[in-house]
Amino acid sequence: MEGADDDRPVVLVTDDEAELAELYAHWLADSYEVLVATSGEEALELATDDVDVALLDRRMPSMTGDEVLSALRQRGVNCRVAMITAVEPDLDIVQMPFDDYLVKPITREELHSVVEVLLSRAQFDDRTQEFFALASKKATLESAAKDGSSDEYERLTARMRQLRGELDDTLSQFSNEEFEAAFRELPNEPDFEPLE
Repeated sequence: MEGADDDRPVVLVTDDEAELAELYAHWLADSYEVLVATSGEEALELATDDVDVALLDRRMPSMTGDEVLSALRQRGVNCRVAMITAVEPDLDIVQMPFDDYLVKPITREELHSVVEVLLSRAQFDDRTQEFFALASKKATLESAAKDGSSDEYERLTARMRQLRGELDDTLSQFSNEEFEAAFRELPNEPDFEPLE
């Protein structure tokens, strides 16, 4: 489902269920150039610097989405990454270098939303992107009731507080609309209040 020579953002969809990968590609094709991979190895072949967003399934035979994510980061592929998977999130996600996490099944609207959010985050610097990724992980863990009682979770929230303090000047350069576009759903906490 590769697009023609256009300037649309490039989205790499990776899922070992070929029908599901094609469905996601169909849903996104009206707005994005979509590349489809049905294995981790194929994803790595397609993952060039032209890819803006990668959508990875975690549970795949031969090479897992976690391994693909690690390989992408080791190779320096600088795309935004969302894990889209049936694997319920646990505290292991805190250390994983992805930007967002969705649990299947997802809707067309959710798929478009996560791609739009990740593209909007690309305009921010590395520390701000780290803050957004941590915020997404925190929200994911809270929605799965995996929060509050672990050292990993406490380190995540402490790092968010530290980054927020460092980033107030940087974030104030963006409008509330740009800032809010970088999030899907925000926990109702002071750390996430719109900027003044």
